[in-house]
Amino acid sequence: MNSNHLNKRLEAIPNTIWGKIAKIDEFKGQWTAGAQLSSQILLRLKKSILITSTGASTRIEGAKLSDEDIEKMMRGLSIKKFTDRDTAEVKGYYELLQKIFDGWQNIALTENTIKHFHKELLKYVDKDERHRGEYKALDNKVVMIDDDGQVTGTLFETTPPFLTAKEMLELVEWTEDAFKKQSYHPLIIIGNFIVEFLKIHPFLDGNGRLSRVLTNMFLLQQGYTYMPYVSHEKLIEDNKSDYYLALRRSQKTFKTDHEDVTPWLDFFLSIVLEQSKRAIELLSEESIDKLLSPIQLSVWHYLQTVTEATPNEISANARVARPTVNQVLSKLLQLKKIERIGLGRSTRYRKI
Repeated sequence: MNSNHLNKRLEAIPNTIWGKIAKIDEFKGQWTAGAQLSSQILLRLKKSILITSTGASTRIEGAKLSDEDIEKMMRGLSIKKFTDRDTAEVKGYYELLQKIFDGWQNIALTENTIKHFHKELLKYVDKDERHRGEYKALDNKVVMIDDDGQVTGTLFETTPPFLTAKEMLELVEWTEDAFKKQSYHPLIIIGNFIVEFLKIHPFLDGNGRLSRVLTNMFLLQQGYTYMPYVSHEKLIEDNKSDYYLALRRSQKTFKTDHEDVTPWLDFFLSIVLEQSKRAIELLSEESIDKLLSPIQLSVWHYLQTVTEATPNEISANARVARPTVNQVLSKLLQLKKIERIGLGRSTRYRKI
């Protein structure tokens, strides 16, 4: 396979890129070694991020559904009839991302995997029935879409259909080999895969959404296990113009004598770095408000106003039932936000 160009463009990575990678991996280490959030909190976060990521990723491509719309829709899945294209695309993305979050350990990167993901992504969209899971047979272009869902310009021409299968095989084999041999840092490999995948644009539709699903999978498999708890897609949506610009600046150099992947890697790593920071914030005191229910917050806020208190004092002053106080104290102990002093009836709690 002639994949030398995928290596050649990575020969000169500037120090700014390596600086971001070092910071990301520092946060990765902090997440792994940090306070363990309870399984209930992680499950609640994952459900929320599935909604957020689905909404963001489909809106980048022109869908109109808000997060609130998506949440309502997903609650009614068993009785909902999906006839509208937006809702069909949302359902496909949500279900596929959920499978990635739940089963990333058992997924191997192959062309068949990518084609299967594409089929799953579009399985509810009637117009895409003929080409689900199949590489494109017609030319396609990458276009920019504004906040109203209107096409505002063409970014670049993509790989022609007759070369798509060849270039996808080269990309998948290069990526597998690079991960196996640890030829480059995993974040460099992932970034290079995504920018090349989007340049090839192997499917008639759904390439952008599929690239973000694959990004989640790759990052999870490489140990960035906070992916289900901070939305990668939302950060891209919030920086959509920079996303398009970075893609265009790098991809316009591809297949020339001076390929430059730096603009894309710089953007991609900025997104992952911000994602990493927000993951660490979930473990910090400042973000505890995001992890607790209003009743639980009443207990926490009271404990912040006193040196220490017994469960009965907490119940009376926070106006929370005594059995609930016990549950909240247990959760705050798990989060390492409080400590227990004494035993038995004299047990007291205080903020760490």
